[in-house]
Amino acid sequence: MHSSDFIVIGAGLAGAATAWHLAEAGHHVTVLERTTPGNHEGSSHGSARIFRYAYPEKSYADLVVRARKGWDDLETASGRQLITPTGSVDFGDLRDPHGLARVLEASGVEHELLSADQARECFPQIAFDTDVLYHPGAGVLDAMSTIETMLELAVATGRAEVHTDWEVAGIGRRSGGFEVRSIGGRRVTGTKVIVAAGGWLPVLLRDLALPSAFLASVPAFEVREEQAFHLPWRETDDAGAAYPAWPTFIHKSSEMQTYGLPGGRDADFRGQKMAQYKGGPVLSSARDQSGQITEEMRRTVQDYARRYLPGVVPEPYAEATCLFTSTANEDFVIDEAEGVVLLSACSGHGGKFAPLLGELAAGLATGTGTVPEEFRVAHHRAEPAR
Repeated sequence: MHSSDFIVIGAGLAGAATAWHLAEAGHHVTVLERTTPGNHEGSSHGSARIFRYAYPEKSYADLVVRARKGWDDLETASGRQLITPTGSVDFGDLRDPHGLARVLEASGVEHELLSADQARECFPQIAFDTDVLYHPGAGVLDAMSTIETMLELAVATGRAEVHTDWEVAGIGRRSGGFEVRSIGGRRVTGTKVIVAAGGWLPVLLRDLALPSAFLASVPAFEVREEQAFHLPWRETDDAGAAYPAWPTFIHKSSEMQTYGLPGGRDADFRGQKMAQYKGGPVLSSARDQSGQITEEMRRTVQDYARRYLPGVVPEPYAEATCLFTSTANEDFVIDEAEGVVLLSACSGHGGKFAPLLGELAAGLATGTGTVPEEFRVAHHRAEPAR
């Protein structure tokens, strides 16, 4: 039977980051992954996720500033570039570019407010329908390479092990800590357990040996199977003028909410990845995902592209599904009860915080750090949905 100081369940972005921080701090860590790190049945696969600073809440913008330092440390330690700068544009009548600008000003983040016409001059491949917030510090993060990098750095310390094809069947308390059992009968013991299982958390909650009062206060998690589409870039406009490099974008209007970003290596770096925000079907848990793209969503995205994205060909050349796990107020959950740390839900915007989420979870597990109160279970119980 394998024994460790800490057991991390889940080897996505959050779990890998936690393992990295714990191992770097001198602790022995065992990472348990139901299949393989960054697999397609989770939320962290692929090579393209948005890194951005623009948030309506200053608390989150400030956390991105903190997270950026973690990314810098990770890139320095590994010698790899994990975030590719692209800049980002935010627009739409529900996005409030002016409000976002005030937040970024208060957080010390470089930005610029543009009229729709000014923005079209800068990015003619997008048909903006409102004023636009542009901030150049945004970019695209490589999720899969980040997971691999963090786990490699953790293992290189000599204090971390990663166990794959290790599906958790249950967690039991024992003298001095916990015993985690696999579906196949394997067992691992540890002093504390950190659960970073994403969309699989609803499946695991009842087996986490959590106090009943704490468990009753854990917010409900909504799991969606999002559908993403890669649309090929046009090189020139109708007049033959070359389009500039693409930024990431978030467009929230009363008609539809979408996001897009330059696709990564798994889509040949030749198109814009985009999706409708929370457009996928709601699942009872990750076990129910189908991996299927619907014709209805494909048509919806194509119609959107024809209207707002003149710089793409509105015919997807690649498609994928991804789990999207949310709380009602879209805040994360990072809390601990009697030796079990919950690290969830990223609500579709957690990737950019990965190094910081790992730092916060590791600090909570070791008692050496603090967690923002809005991520505690008690805050979710008191905070209304938004």
